[in-house]
Amino acid sequence: MIAGNDKELKLLDKTSSEFAKKELAPFREENDKYPFGPFFETALKKAYEIEFFHATLPEALGGIGQGMAALSLILFNICREDASMGDAFIAFPVFNNPSEIENLAAAEKKADIYVLSGKVEYVVLSGIAAHALIPGKIAGQSGFSFFLVSLPDSGIEKSPPVLSLGLHACSAVDLKLENAKGVLVGKEGKGADYFEQMADRMHVAAGAMSAGIMKGSFSEAFEYTKGRQQGGREIINWSEVRMILADMAVAVANAEMMISRACQAVDTDEKGWQACSRAAAITIADTACQVTADGIQLLGGVGYMKDFGQEKRYRDAKHIQALLGIAPLKKIRFIESMIG
Repeated sequence: MIAGNDKELKLLDKTSSEFAKKELAPFREENDKYPFGPFFETALKKAYEIEFFHATLPEALGGIGQGMAALSLILFNICREDASMGDAFIAFPVFNNPSEIENLAAAEKKADIYVLSGKVEYVVLSGIAAHALIPGKIAGQSGFSFFLVSLPDSGIEKSPPVLSLGLHACSAVDLKLENAKGVLVGKEGKGADYFEQMADRMHVAAGAMSAGIMKGSFSEAFEYTKGRQQGGREIINWSEVRMILADMAVAVANAEMMISRACQAVDTDEKGWQACSRAAAITIADTACQVTADGIQLLGGVGYMKDFGQEKRYRDAKHIQALLGIAPLKKIRFIESMIG
């Protein structure tokens, strides 16, 4: 997708693709049962060991010193096989832009610490994580702040897993906080600024996830239509089927080009890269929903069966569309940034 002539990216492309096919694809249906089944802890540990989580960290901090192109490449290949793990890479408050939420935790400074109280809904991965980044509002502040909390803290109560449309393996819980200790991240009242700075970059990653899901949906549909016979011939020879496949193939190619270009803009710090990042992600996320719907249609009745993965890709595409905030508000914020 993005590797080009870069030797390190080519190696990362090969490694992440092989990892996804071996560690994720065979267990896609089983992994999708969490939290009512086992969590894919073994695969996650292997991904950590081969430094997928270290892609964008500087070498001085134990990373491999790559940019957004590397992270996007990893996410593309992983989500092509199973998007369940993809969200673990960007499990910041990815499903909720705190600026769009009315009820935030109340934060109060006591001596040299902060304590948080209130309810925070849909905190991704908090059912199994040791820490979480919580948005909270300090009395008298116009904005919100981010606080790092220890989830085993006695002042934090977790709800049962929240059932949602897709990404079952990356489940969320609601948190109820009562005088829970929190470590302030950055400066007071600057949470919205930090979120937007993070979102500028992570929109590319979200777009790569959507593109990977599209690629997986197309590949499955393509192979199925070559082997499925109807009326005495493979259904790929029917003109209507070829037209749908053609639309899917064009959409996938366009998505890959957009992600590649967006990564280039981000990694080279081009003027206006923020708009490039967000525009690519918004477009690809919308397209992925249509492509995965076509992927189900081409498989007919079995397209809805978990064995084939197409229905899961559709759920995942819709879920990823909500990453980093509500989908319609992303478009409004995009034009507002241009006006501003």
